[in-house]
Amino acid sequence: MIAYLQGKITHKTPTNIHLDIGGIAYDVQISLNTFAAIEELSEVKLYTHMIVRDDHHALYGFFSDQEKTLFIKLLSVSGVGPNTGRVILSYMSPEETKSAILTDNVAAFKKVKGVGPKTAQRIILDLKDKLGKEAADLMNTENLTGEPIRDEAISALVALGFQKTMVTKQVDKVLSQQKDVKQVETLIKSVLRQLS
Repeated sequence: MIAYLQGKITHKTPTNIHLDIGGIAYDVQISLNTFAAIEELSEVKLYTHMIVRDDHHALYGFFSDQEKTLFIKLLSVSGVGPNTGRVILSYMSPEETKSAILTDNVAAFKKVKGVGPKTAQRIILDLKDKLGKEAADLMNTENLTGEPIRDEAISALVALGFQKTMVTKQVDKVLSQQKDVKQVETLIKSVLRQLS
């Protein structure tokens, strides 16, 4: 398998690029998030995932390893193919996608073209435990304070790929400013707004 490609961009559209490596150009399918990250670049390193079918081979490229990992997780969900996975990651950033999964936000997925309520629920059902387990593994249990909303929010944000020290500071800041926050989803959204 090809883990990543690094080379010169010789052709670029919002959905695919040609990456020249030593005189050979690879046609790489990309998401709009990746396009936004590489739009001004002439050389790039993309983390790649290859899909091989009887009648078709396709190479998908991502600006971050986090986006690639999430794409592969989305492909593990029944009914989600590479094009649907790429469209999801074009509508939402990896952080927003993980947040929608961890907070049971079916509405966020229903905004994505081609994703109906059943598929949205399947994505959440199949991936919530996996992403939640990753967050739990990353959490340092020594620092738990006994505040369920705070701890759950920190855990979810760590699963989204943010550094624990940074999100802990931001969560505490939001909680001190908005003392009436009672729902984890509201707290996470407030922190994500501050981080963006």
